[in-house]
Amino acid sequence: MNKFLLFASILLSTSLFAKKVKFAVDMTGQTISAFGVHVAGDFQVLAGYPADWDYAGTLMSQEGSTDIYSIIVDIPAFKKYEFKFINGDQGYESEYVPDEVRVGYDFNDNRWMYVDSLSNDTSFLGAIQFGLSSPANKFTIRYKVDMSNVLLTSDGVHTSTNYDSFSTTKNAMYTFTTNPTANIFEVINYVNAGTYNFNYINGNTTAGKEQSVPNTCSNSGVRYVTITKDSVFPDICFNYCSSCALAGIKETSKEITAFNVYPNPTNNTLNIYSTTSFISEINIFNLTGQKVLSVNNLNFQHYTINNITLPKGIYIVNVTNSNLNSQNIKLIIE
Repeated sequence: MNKFLLFASILLSTSLFAKKVKFAVDMTGQTISAFGVHVAGDFQVLAGYPADWDYAGTLMSQEGSTDIYSIIVDIPAFKKYEFKFINGDQGYESEYVPDEVRVGYDFNDNRWMYVDSLSNDTSFLGAIQFGLSSPANKFTIRYKVDMSNVLLTSDGVHTSTNYDSFSTTKNAMYTFTTNPTANIFEVINYVNAGTYNFNYINGNTTAGKEQSVPNTCSNSGVRYVTITKDSVFPDICFNYCSSCALAGIKETSKEITAFNVYPNPTNNTLNIYSTTSFISEINIFNLTGQKVLSVNNLNFQHYTINNITLPKGIYIVNVTNSNLNSQNIKLIIE
C-alpha cells in the first residue's frame, strides 16, 4: 500500500508540471513511407514511450487529407527538448535539419525547443516543413543575447517582441551548456517577412528590459530587425549593439571625440577624419566582436583605407586618437 501511495504521489507531482506540446510536420512534396511518419527525441520516455530516440516509437497522425502529420504529448515544462522528424521508422530516414534551427554545438544536428509554460494551452511551434527550417511561408529568427555583463535574475531571460504585444513572459530563452561561449541565451521564432521590434529582458518583467541600447542598432532603445530570409543573430551583448568583448571598448575620458567616417555605406574605400587630435589607431570589428581589420601606429588627422575586401554586412569602426580617446562608429559594407 505504501509503495502504491508513493508511486501515485510521483505520478501526481509529475502531472502538475506537465504541459501539452504539439509536434507537427508538413510533408508536402514528400513520398510518405509505408511505415508512417514519426517524431523521435529526448522527450519520449517522459511522454510515456519506452525509449528516447526510438525512431519507430512515436507515430504521428495525418490531419485529415492534408500533408500535415502531428501528435500531442504531455511532457514536463521548464525543460529544453531535442527532436527530429522521420519519414519511416529508421534513423537513416530522419530529416536533415538546417543549420539555422539545429542545436549546433558539439556537431549536434537536432531540432530543439524550450517548454517554459504551464498555462492551459498547447505549446505549438507550427507545422515545420520536413527537412527545412520553418513552417510554410514563414522565416526563422534565432535570437541570441550574451548576458555576461549583467547579474542574472532567477526568472530567466526573455525576448520581448511587438508580434507578442511586447510580452515579457511568452518568449523564454535557453542557454546551452555545450556552447563554448558562456552566458549566451537564445530562442527560435517563426515569423512572416517584415520588420519587427524587440528587446531582451533580464527576468520576466519590464523592470528587466534593456535600458541603454545605442541608436546604432535601435530606435530610441528599441531594437529592430527586417526579416526577408532565415536569420540567426550574432552573440549580441545585453544593452549593446555588439559582442560583450567589443562592448568593453569605451571612451577613456570625458573629452569630446569626433571622427568622421565616409563614404558610409562603402564597398572598397574608407576615409577616417579626426576633428580634434591626430588618429593613432583604427580597428574594425564584426558584430560578433571579432577584429577583422587593424591599422595602428598612426599619426594623421586624415587616413584612408583602400581595397577593403570585407564581406557585406554591418561592422563597428573603433577609432582612437593621440589622447587615447576612442569612438565606435557603425559601418555598412555593401
